[in-house]
Amino acid sequence: MDHFSFKTRAGFAAIVVLFLAGGYAALATSPRVSASAAQTCLAQAIYFESRGEPRTGQFGVASVVLNRVAHRGYPNSVCDVVFQGSARRNACQFSFACDGLSDRAAPGRMWQQSLRLAGLVLAGLRPDLTGRATHYHARSVDPAWAKALTHTVTIGQHRFYHDRPKRLASR
Repeated sequence: MDHFSFKTRAGFAAIVVLFLAGGYAALATSPRVSASAAQTCLAQAIYFESRGEPRTGQFGVASVVLNRVAHRGYPNSVCDVVFQGSARRNACQFSFACDGLSDRAAPGRMWQQSLRLAGLVLAGLRPDLTGRATHYHARSVDPAWAKALTHTVTIGQHRFYHDRPKRLASR
């Protein structure tokens, strides 16, 4: 392969990565293969919290879930993060989990898209556009907790935050 230019080799590598990523995502959402619990929980968060948002906003919500899983202050599984505090009405981390309404998504295109995106994110193919955010809220509300956090970015109708001091915000 020495006779190929760097640009050509990089192109081949990109094609292989995209092929493998697409194959994993297809496998993860195939009708013959059940979604894992983590994929289902993450898809629920994406669906209920951001299905009307652009794809970047949906990736943002998924990033917050995974950033919490990686953070020592939160549970260490996707489902435990998504449903943390759900036993208390209107006192959970993600509002859909404790609002008293069904947590079952309506079957259809938006649910399938949420499952596919969750599969990509769990495969490690997620752009974290949030600056490692661990929190977000809709722009239509102004929660008191937001003042104690550092705003990182606004994507669509959501504002994203992390709990690091402002001097660490750019890291």
